[in-house]
Amino acid sequence: QVQLVESGGGLVQAGGSLRLSCAASGLPFSNYAMGWFRQAPGNEREFVAAISWSGTGTYYADFVKGRFTLSRDNAKNSVYLQMNGLRPEDTAVYYCAASRRPYAARVDGEYHYWGQGTQVTVSS
Repeated sequence: QVQLVESGGGLVQAGGSLRLSCAASGLPFSNYAMGWFRQAPGNEREFVAAISWSGTGTYYADFVKGRFTLSRDNAKNSVYLQMNGLRPEDTAVYYCAASRRPYAARVDGEYHYWGQGTQVTVSS
């Protein structure tokens, strides 16, 4: 019944931009912190960004600060990740996740629901 559906991934050249979306259903969205994680082949899943229940608290991994912007629209049960200045090392499957905790957690174990992922490929 709970669904998190990511969209917006694709193939872009280095320096380009993408906007990822995550649409949630089957959960009280405004009471879930939301996060984005990514996983490249051979790598561990890593934290990208997270946002609190209200959207007033956001946290970013150091490697995306100044390039990515996370936002949420509780009326639309959606969260967005605007990615600018993409680099080849950003290539990964990006996952949306929801946490029952009110804060923006940076650990994947703190998230209760996960989307199927969307592929982001950045060419040089």
